[in-house]
Amino acid sequence: MEEIRALVHRHPDKLTMETIKAGNKGYGAEVSVVTYCKEKKDNDERSKLRILLSFGQHGRELITTELALRILSILSEEKFLPSMDQASLNSALDKLVIKVVPMENLNGRKVVEAGDLCERRNGRGVDLNRNWSVDWGKKEKDYDPYEENPGIAPFSEPESQIMRKLAISFEPNLWVNVHSGMEALFMPYDHKNTTPDGLPLQRMKSLLEEVKHLHCQERCMIGSGGGSVGYFAHGTATDFMYDIVGVPMAFTFEIYGDGTASSRDCFKMFNPTDLATYNRVLSDWSATFFTIFKLVPQKLGDSNASILKPDKLVSIDEYLDGYLMERRNRYGKKLEVLELGMQEIRTYFRLFLLSSVLLLFMFCSRISKSKCRPIVSAIPL
Repeated sequence: MEEIRALVHRHPDKLTMETIKAGNKGYGAEVSVVTYCKEKKDNDERSKLRILLSFGQHGRELITTELALRILSILSEEKFLPSMDQASLNSALDKLVIKVVPMENLNGRKVVEAGDLCERRNGRGVDLNRNWSVDWGKKEKDYDPYEENPGIAPFSEPESQIMRKLAISFEPNLWVNVHSGMEALFMPYDHKNTTPDGLPLQRMKSLLEEVKHLHCQERCMIGSGGGSVGYFAHGTATDFMYDIVGVPMAFTFEIYGDGTASSRDCFKMFNPTDLATYNRVLSDWSATFFTIFKLVPQKLGDSNASILKPDKLVSIDEYLDGYLMERRNRYGKKLEVLELGMQEIRTYFRLFLLSSVLLLFMFCSRISKSKCRPIVSAIPL
């Protein structure tokens, strides 16, 4: 993260960085977001295709954040892809705004760096990729609370709240949640053994098959997360991005895994342990992402026409949270103030409902019982 901050500082013409903080019940978290956009104008994010990438959602998957650093180094042109034409790449990047979350789970990463190399959850023991609202809380027969604790409610965790607000305000055309543990290219859904149908499926499958042919060959499996990985995952970020936010291309990528590693050796299972493998993973997968950056404009076309209309409505809380996040990005207000504002709005609305019920009761009590039958009992409090 220090290297990423220094990188952003060296390239203010291409990169900007903001750190968003949130907290509840004595637990605080922060998420840093790096934005790549060549020509920074007020309406640039709306006129270009928007890509949102998240790394380090699970603390033990250290290699994913290394990949984020490599991608940002190439975007800033401090590193280059030897097999890719720079001119054509620059032409493709001109059409994009890319937001990179290098380390979504900073608190969980600190636990890993302190010695617990198998920890995937956040700083208070919740799996951030089970804390989203789509099919939240369902437990399979082999449910392991150490691995998959979904939290006390959807979006109970500050990290998930920050990511939800970021997604709703940014409205990405492409989402990729980057993990390690195997090599795979997954599309929705994680919580069931099906994929979307129609044009969305054709677009996603076409992109993944081209990426597999160019970079993965036989190493990567393609399909829905729930249908390919061997188990269903409930309350995941990618299912939320596709179903609720309406992201037309929503993926989970698994970039490395050592199937020979002991289950006790989590570092080896999820991360390369020698320099040659480390460099190969970063080289192969950074090339994969830049191929995607070139293909996305071809697959989606006009950015405003490619946002899906989600089958499910976004709740008023999610809409207002996204609206307030957008205002915070534009005017630089602090997140704590906005969180307080949201709590006040919800409190005043509930007080308004309660006051209306009490006024109705007082009005009816003043009218003759013969003319006004009691109706308060029919109103749920």
